[in-house]
Amino acid sequence: MFHKGITYGACLFLLTTIGQLSFAQSNPKVEKYESNSKKKIQNASRKIEAGLENGNKDTLASGYFDLGESYYEKGDLPRSEVYYKKSKDLFEKAGDPDGVARSSRALARVQEDQHKNTEAISNYEVAGKNSFKSGDMYSNSLNINDKDRLKFADSLKVQQKFLRDNLSLLLQSKDTNEIVANLNRSGLVNVKAHQPAAALKSFNSAYQITQNIPSQAMYYNQRITDVYLSNNNYDSAIQTKKQLLQQPFVQNSTAFQAKEITSLADIYIQKKEDSTAIRLLMESYQLSVRNGHTLEARRSVERLDSIYQVTGKKDKSLKLYKDFLLQLPVVISKDSSLIDDRIIGETENRIQQLESEKALKDDLIRRKNIFNYWLIGSVVILALLSAFVLFTLKKLRIRNKKIALQSLRREMNPHFIFNSLNSINQFIANNNELEANRYLTRFSTLMRRVMENSKNDFVLFSKETELLQHYLELEKSRFPDKFDFTIHIDDALYASEGFYLPGMLIQPHLENSIWHGLRYIEDKGMLQLSFTKTAKGMEILVEDNGIGIEASKKSKTVNQQKHSGRGITNTHERISILNELYHQNITCTVEDKQSPERGVRVRIMVPLLKQIAHED
Repeated sequence: MFHKGITYGACLFLLTTIGQLSFAQSNPKVEKYESNSKKKIQNASRKIEAGLENGNKDTLASGYFDLGESYYEKGDLPRSEVYYKKSKDLFEKAGDPDGVARSSRALARVQEDQHKNTEAISNYEVAGKNSFKSGDMYSNSLNINDKDRLKFADSLKVQQKFLRDNLSLLLQSKDTNEIVANLNRSGLVNVKAHQPAAALKSFNSAYQITQNIPSQAMYYNQRITDVYLSNNNYDSAIQTKKQLLQQPFVQNSTAFQAKEITSLADIYIQKKEDSTAIRLLMESYQLSVRNGHTLEARRSVERLDSIYQVTGKKDKSLKLYKDFLLQLPVVISKDSSLIDDRIIGETENRIQQLESEKALKDDLIRRKNIFNYWLIGSVVILALLSAFVLFTLKKLRIRNKKIALQSLRREMNPHFIFNSLNSINQFIANNNELEANRYLTRFSTLMRRVMENSKNDFVLFSKETELLQHYLELEKSRFPDKFDFTIHIDDALYASEGFYLPGMLIQPHLENSIWHGLRYIEDKGMLQLSFTKTAKGMEILVEDNGIGIEASKKSKTVNQQKHSGRGITNTHERISILNELYHQNITCTVEDKQSPERGVRVRIMVPLLKQIAHED
């Protein structure tokens, strides 16, 4: 333990020394940081893939944690939070207190950075409990401090005290990530407390420690610059940026150079030295164009445009934009960051893909391989889009068919009502008021049943035959001397209860037999309706001994021949739609009987339908 009298400045000096040792052990000149970051993400992805394929939760949790760390270093906090959560959940399932403590603390850290203090407090508490279980009293103290610190987030003095305690504890370790995070928080608190000197010490120490992580080093350099700028100390801010530009990791990356030159130009803009700012921005622009840094080129162009617009040099702004648009295809073709982003995106997609496959595989095991898993990870987005489009078109087609079927079904009602009202009108015309009243009573009963059945495409066999019985009785009262009728139902059909028929499919043929066949014969005719069960379903026969189809056509006037009956046409259209919509094979044939017999025979073949199902 360190002596209680040790000064805060001494703490910062020792922390800086630790950071410099860490920096000395690494060699940032070997490769660019962007590539190194990409490799870290790919390595974490391979670990995740191995964990998923082997079912190893420890490997998988470790991979998620490493991926969260990589995104945290890149400054992508939302993604970092996602993977820390996954790591924590797996460590909890595995009953690993050390892993839970490590992932919970990392999760709390990233949540605090996103100002999600409630969630962060909860995770610091979880981390503290689990570090205590694993016997890590040092981490337990850190977590307790951070939990209590966030509970008093409104008190800057309390914040400073807990952060000093944390930094004293951290001197016992070489966990530079924790050291840097606490230095950063300390600097931010000092800025809020209007203590720029203390803030500069914290940010400077963090900057020195993170020399081997360029993105973080540049972040803390910018923090230092912001402190100077908040106090209008432009010269110190400029010097800070110039020193950063001399750092090896900046010198080895043209992207970093362009970014920091633009940042330096921003300071000169605030200082109102436009000529220097323009020179630096042009330097950044040309460097970005030569080396394929699209975003930095755009930033410098936007800054230059802003200056030109304010100073009234719109012609220069236009010329600059023309040059940028001309250079843009070449810049994009050289931009390696876009390729790296694509590779990182593909890596994430691969992880998500593997997670989906693992979830599906687990579900199949739980269900004892009842379902065959149908989704392979490499299904392309174009195939999914095509399937969606086809599915939507099919839905629209089915919907249109259903609307057409509904329209045709409803069309039968006014047609039927019109013919029935003609009958009532004739009774009244003949001054047969009593028969008209009886007919009207039967008609209203029949219409109620027709309306009930017309709500659905299919109705129960028993209801449909009952309706047909009422209809024939109604027509019989209309033409008592013209025909008799019989209805025969096969005994096998009586035994098979609960099957369905298309509604109002038979009635138009009965109507045709009566109105266009039987009423034109001199003797009394016979109308026979029979239902017979067959091997493939049911045969429905409508037979009459009327004048027949050909004779009926000849007896019509020229005007009547031009207007064919809508009822039969409607029936055939409905059969076509029903077959397509419900995948059935309903058929209907209408023909004259062979001589010497007279009349018409209608044969309808319908499957025995116990359940009605179609594509929604």
